[in-house]
Amino acid sequence: MAEPAPRVTVTHPRTRAARPGRRDAAVRDVHEQTPLGEVYVKALMRTQLRLALLVCGAVGLPLVCLPLLLGHPGAAHSVRLWGIGLPWLILGLPVYALLVTAGACYVRRAERHERDFVEHVHRS
Repeated sequence: MAEPAPRVTVTHPRTRAARPGRRDAAVRDVHEQTPLGEVYVKALMRTQLRLALLVCGAVGLPLVCLPLLLGHPGAAHSVRLWGIGLPWLILGLPVYALLVTAGACYVRRAERHERDFVEHVHRS
């Protein structure tokens, strides 16, 4: 008995290309604020809100813990590096580095979400 020929999958090189005739419909839905456009925009807003809450939590938790660490009179106040007390070292560089890094990460991710949204709307 002869074996059947192997299956061949035929695909187009531009499988992610937008469907003709429908490209402007999704953009028009967003601009004209149709119910479908509102769904698109609300999904983007939910994604941006989730990102903002995540960044606020990631920054807020260490900042809320700082008074617990620095308010306790003990070893933290007696440690000195380069003649500077440990509380001032903790409040100096690491806090600002955390804020700048979190801000940069937030902006990069927010812009990526917006690019994905625009790409999705143009593909639909």
